[in-house]
Amino acid sequence: MRLWGSLLLSGLASGAALSRRDSSNGALDKCPGYEASDVKTTDTGLTAKLSLAGKPCNAYGDDLKDLLLEVTYETDNRLHVKIQDAGNQVYQVPESVFPRSSATTQASASHLRFQHTASPFSFNVTRRDGTGEALFDTSAASLVFETQYLRLRTALPADPYLYGLGEHSDPFRLNTTAYVRTLWNQDSFGIPNGANLYGAHPFYLEQRPSGAHGVLLLNSNGMDILIDKDAATGRQHLEYNTLGGVLDLYFFAGPKPADVARQYGQLAGTPAMPPYWGLGYHNCRYGYQDAFEVAEVVHNYSAAGIPLETMWTDIDYMDRRRVFSLDPERYPLGSMRALVGHLHEHDQHYVVMVDPAVAYQDYAPLHRGIEQNAFLLRANGSAWLGVVWPGVTVFPDWFAETVDAYWTNEFKLFFDKDAGVDIDALWIDMNEPSNFPCNFPCDDPFAAAKGYPPPAPPVRAPPRSLPGWPCEFQVGGCTSSKRRASSSPSSSSSDLFETSNPNIAPSVNTDALVLPARAAAAGDQKGLPGRDLLYPKYAIHNKAAYRDDWNGDKGGISNHTVNTDVMHQNGLAMYDTHNMYGSLMSVASRRAMLARRPGLRPLIITRSTFAGAGSKVGHWLGDNLSTWQKYRESIRGMLAFTALFQFGMVGSDVCGFAGATTEELCARWAALGAFYSFYRNHNEYGTPGQEFYRWPKVAESARKAIDIRYRLMDYFYTALRRAGEDGTPSVAPVFYHYPDDEAAWALELQYFYGPGVMVAPVTEEGATSVDVYLPADNYYDWYTHKVVHGGRTHTFADVDVTTIPLLIKAGVVIPLRAQSANTTTELRKQDFELLIPLDENKAAAGELYVDDGVSVEQKKGGVTDIKFSYSKGELSISGTFAVDALPRITKVTILGEDCKTKKAAADKSASEDGKRSRSVKVDISLNEASTHKI
Repeated sequence: MRLWGSLLLSGLASGAALSRRDSSNGALDKCPGYEASDVKTTDTGLTAKLSLAGKPCNAYGDDLKDLLLEVTYETDNRLHVKIQDAGNQVYQVPESVFPRSSATTQASASHLRFQHTASPFSFNVTRRDGTGEALFDTSAASLVFETQYLRLRTALPADPYLYGLGEHSDPFRLNTTAYVRTLWNQDSFGIPNGANLYGAHPFYLEQRPSGAHGVLLLNSNGMDILIDKDAATGRQHLEYNTLGGVLDLYFFAGPKPADVARQYGQLAGTPAMPPYWGLGYHNCRYGYQDAFEVAEVVHNYSAAGIPLETMWTDIDYMDRRRVFSLDPERYPLGSMRALVGHLHEHDQHYVVMVDPAVAYQDYAPLHRGIEQNAFLLRANGSAWLGVVWPGVTVFPDWFAETVDAYWTNEFKLFFDKDAGVDIDALWIDMNEPSNFPCNFPCDDPFAAAKGYPPPAPPVRAPPRSLPGWPCEFQVGGCTSSKRRASSSPSSSSSDLFETSNPNIAPSVNTDALVLPARAAAAGDQKGLPGRDLLYPKYAIHNKAAYRDDWNGDKGGISNHTVNTDVMHQNGLAMYDTHNMYGSLMSVASRRAMLARRPGLRPLIITRSTFAGAGSKVGHWLGDNLSTWQKYRESIRGMLAFTALFQFGMVGSDVCGFAGATTEELCARWAALGAFYSFYRNHNEYGTPGQEFYRWPKVAESARKAIDIRYRLMDYFYTALRRAGEDGTPSVAPVFYHYPDDEAAWALELQYFYGPGVMVAPVTEEGATSVDVYLPADNYYDWYTHKVVHGGRTHTFADVDVTTIPLLIKAGVVIPLRAQSANTTTELRKQDFELLIPLDENKAAAGELYVDDGVSVEQKKGGVTDIKFSYSKGELSISGTFAVDALPRITKVTILGEDCKTKKAAADKSASEDGKRSRSVKVDISLNEASTHKI
């Protein structure tokens, strides 16, 4: 999170003094490229030596003279092409962060073909389908491979349809003229357009009339990816410009976009499965005054009849914004345990935020981290100091041998079930890592820390009593006899309340800090020696710098983050690993959550991500604004992560984080958010409250949308399970379902929630209608069951602010609960209804997955995984069935028995109406295979 004023803090201290002479990129025109020799071909790929083909150009570093090329056909649909230094010393993404595959397949079986030209060296990847279509062709510009700069350009067709290269808030279909995508994770308040944001995902999908394919550059260094046309020829191209690393490329054959997503997921990892309850509605804000206000919000949701599954607390709960601490006056342990206990007794859940930075103050988490040597260190062995919310801080070194033990132990102590804050899930933030108050070079963090932590709100006693809540939330508080035993702090938790003066350096024993020897060794992939890790000659377009060109000789890549010359204890440099910091924290946090609740699925929502992180965590889209623009952009932001980057739980701050929302905007957003995979209302300190119960129309919209979301929860849970199994996106753009319809390729304001529900929100302020392009197919209105024919633009008219337009795709059976409930625990007890929307063949099919909702591994006989098939009036159920009895199917609704087919729809004079649906009461078991006439 960031305050509005922080948006104005960007800038570099002492920029002139740190300036170095700029390097001209005119030298790139003279780069000689490479020549291939000693080419060795096998049944599964080839290898070759690449030698510099002429005089070094040394444009942004020193040209490497000798490279190695390795080509591997890994699967029939995946080709791996890697170009690296011959000495194997240039930094590569560690396998501990992004595991590699050892799979191989016969080149002749692959749907892709690698071809190369020896001199000057270039390569192309084509389809092996008779067309020989080139998907990637590097012949237009010479390969540049230097100590701190790599360039590789590929040709593109005219007006290409490209998606990905996140994280960004730009159009889902990427711009194609003079467009720069910079990958350098930054704390990016307001999620601005045209900027690098919180995550780095160097993967793109391209859709063509012939099909879709994907490309991953597995490289964590800062980079610019340029998409433009050649000034002389007008030919389109995509060009990688990285600050280092190697060219580690993966090509995915598709040919359908959903195939590309699955193929990428097979390599990067498929989405982490959340607990069932994680799909409920969540509420949070930055700025709750105390535990009483948090409890009162929970109470108010209940009084308003709006289901609240999970309550969240931002950093307000901390003692002066220090992680692993409680504010002893506003969020005392007794009140926190009473709050969590009450939530759990009512089948609700609780989540808090944890930042990576640990306050450099005299308190136990710092001391334990120093004793275990778990923090990032300076070259002299002292802790590297930055500034975050508590003031001066240190940062965990996620590559330190001891860091997992340290992090897990802090979770064990602070989130102890019996003596601490028994959270159910975790929220991690500021992990780009952010060092936002401290301008580069951050050589006086104590001066930069003035004003941090921000002042705490007034201390108060409960101003009124909350009926049905523990004594901690009643006027007069608790007497010793009334206090519940579970809320009493134990002696073992006394270290949660240690205090210190944050304005002076703590007196800590740093004898345990150890900086291992850092001599670079050939073959260790930890980076070439002699690099300028603060001032690369090539300046990426990182918007955390005061100006784009300050990212080179003025050290802009280190501004408001950990300096890039900081070395990890395993010898890697932040220059190379910066983009992975948030993902490394995610992995460590997942391990810590599993350790404190063995066997239970962790739900972790992170801000900063890297390729592959979705297999461990979910993602919220960061600190957005309460504007209609950000409301619209939230859709494309979510689609990038769910449909491209292999994430499951993704969403934006509903109603907006910063600024004041309005009743209309929040009502529309409450409905849209119900069709994010991750659904949470969250806003900023100092802004008006925006809990759903504060406006009549927002409350009505939320009740209606949550009712639909909860009834659909098993349907969407099934889609998430499918995503986790094979990478099929749970939330997808329209063209994933209709890739042959070019009119659908750029759609980004409507999408599919699961395989069969299209979401088409009203997106303009003051509007009560929305025009939606529908590919050729039949659809059914969610509310009326009226058939809607595709192949045209459909207008939803008279859409009031409490309603979101929804369509059901013909042919996809929708299992849903017969009625909603206040909690997901109660929801799981409700019977089922099947919606059967007939396609033009009068048939439909679908699936349902049910497990215990929380366990990492399911017990034997504990899973229901079934298929529904309907044709000619007969419903068939088959699959795997749980031993324990499930709620039954009590109703089947058939849509479209008398509806017009596509052929009839082509007749503009044909009626679109007819008998809209037929419902039948049934009593069908979900614990056995069966066939039924409906």
